[in-house]
Amino acid sequence: MDMETVKNTAISSLHKAGNLLCPLYEAGVAIEKKGAVDLVTEADKAAEAAVIETISRVFPHHGILAEESGAHSENAPFRWVIDPLDGTTNFAHGLPLFCTSIAFQAHGETLLGAVLNPITRELFLAEKGKGATRNGKAIGVSQTADLEESLLVTGFPYNRREVLDELMAKVKRCLGKAQGLRRLGSAALDLCYLASGRFDGFWEQNLKSWDTAAGVLIAREAGGTITDFQGGPYTPGDPTMLATNGPIHKEMMHLLATAHAE
Repeated sequence: MDMETVKNTAISSLHKAGNLLCPLYEAGVAIEKKGAVDLVTEADKAAEAAVIETISRVFPHHGILAEESGAHSENAPFRWVIDPLDGTTNFAHGLPLFCTSIAFQAHGETLLGAVLNPITRELFLAEKGKGATRNGKAIGVSQTADLEESLLVTGFPYNRREVLDELMAKVKRCLGKAQGLRRLGSAALDLCYLASGRFDGFWEQNLKSWDTAAGVLIAREAGGTITDFQGGPYTPGDPTMLATNGPIHKEMMHLLATAHAE
């Protein structure tokens, strides 16, 4: 596989999605509901169509897993995992914290991850074994070793009303120990910001493959540690994810485990 062509196709797809999203963001869009708190807009659908068309023109036999249209050519050895608009609720409310996320996988292994926030024009990119970059410059996770000096970020799943006590127990535990806690509303950006050293730790549960496939590779290539809540291997789509700079990982695991026990 020509990874240079893969990379260029991913970047081109991101910019095409961004060129659609920015004017729709400024103009405002119609909003639909997929669930009680799960939104979708015409922007999600338009961006996804643009990304799939761009990729399929270059790689017509590759598989696709996309948030809005689902899976195409599921048995193909090469697959693209696409979130056309991660942070739809932010987008719909005029908050400029959203992105398009694209990952390329070969035989189930993520080889390339690319994430673009079209408003800030930050392009995060990683190729397996080659490190991670932001707008072409190398990035790395923070070296913060003390949780009390750490800035954490989390997200809440769409079924949060069903597990509210459990979620709040984790928030209480982590907020009580950390320097600060944020909730941005885009898991892909959370992972990219962790990779850039802006956050020291991130946890969330019930994320889908398209939410994390690109961001996980970017964070790992930047030196991040990513597991499930118990410290086991994490694969995009698994029920729980803990991502940190490394030094605070064990303490974060302990806090999450203690909150779960409560």
